[in-house]
Amino acid sequence: MRIHLTSVFVDDQEKALRFYTGALGFVKKHDVPLGEARWLTVVSPEAPEGTELLLEPDGHPAVKPYKEALVHDGIPAASFAVDDVTAEFGRLSELGVTFVQEPLTMGPVTTAVLDDTCGNLIQIAHSA
Repeated sequence: MRIHLTSVFVDDQEKALRFYTGALGFVKKHDVPLGEARWLTVVSPEAPEGTELLLEPDGHPAVKPYKEALVHDGIPAASFAVDDVTAEFGRLSELGVTFVQEPLTMGPVTTAVLDDTCGNLIQIAHSA
């Protein structure tokens, strides 16, 4: 068994696509119209056949309070692996990405947490 698909709830799929591809560097995999929404997934350019991230609309009534509670408590909705958190923090900061936690090393793990502009906190992490 392996993870094939996971999702992050977003308040605007087009804005999310721009952020996740333009800033974070993912590439669009699927973009299928489904009424007012889309089946919109992105993947890592390093693993185009790997795990897909669904940029899922947050229209369900339970989602917005859930997202707000996570953000209020500083809990990331997802965590993405990077080779160098400090370098990625610098690159993303140059692009105007807002971080709510600068790089922090805790034993063998370094993390930073960013605002994805779509209502979520996202962690970037590297484990030595």
